[in-house]
Amino acid sequence: MSTTRNTRFPRPAVLVALVTAALALIGVGTALAGTPAAQAFRDQPLVPGTPCTVTARACVDLDSQQSWLFQDGKVVNGPVPVAIGGPGKETPVGHSLRVYRKEELHHSGEYTATNGEPAPMPWAVFFQDGGIAFHEGRTDTPSAGCVRLTAENAKIWFNHLQIGDQVQVVSAQAVHAARG
Repeated sequence: MSTTRNTRFPRPAVLVALVTAALALIGVGTALAGTPAAQAFRDQPLVPGTPCTVTARACVDLDSQQSWLFQDGKVVNGPVPVAIGGPGKETPVGHSLRVYRKEELHHSGEYTATNGEPAPMPWAVFFQDGGIAFHEGRTDTPSAGCVRLTAENAKIWFNHLQIGDQVQVVSAQAVHAARG
C-alpha cells in the first residue's frame, strides 16, 4: 500500500523570496535592496493608507494580514482580512509579482483535503511561482503560502485581477522603514 505525503518542495524562486522576506522582517534589509525593481518600488508613491505603490492592482500587507485592490492608484476594495503563510511556508514577498493564471475551480496538486481529495482552491489567481495564489479559504488559520480570502472577497479579487496585473506582497514595517 502506498501512502502520499503532502510535503512541499519550494522552487528556487520561492526560496529566494522566503529568505528575502525573513531578512526584511528582522530589519536587516532585503537581499534585493539594490535592484532596479526595488528602486522603482521606492520611487513610486504609495497608495494612501496602504504599504503598496500606485503601480499595483493588488496589495497584501503581511504585518496586518490585509489586502486591497487598486484601480488607477486608488483603493477600490479593502482592506479585507486574509490568511497568509505560516512558519516554514511563508507567503513570498515581492514588489512586482504578476498575475499569470486564473482558475475558478482549481484544486491543489500538492495538498489534500480531509477527505483525501485534492484540496480545493476556488477563485484562484496565481501570482508567484510554486502555486502561490489568492483563493477562497479560511482566513483564521495560516496558509501554506497562498493568500486566502473569504468566499465573497475571493470572487471579487478573481473578477478584478487580470493576467499581467501587478501584485505587491510586502511588510508595511519594512516599507515604512525603507522610506524613512
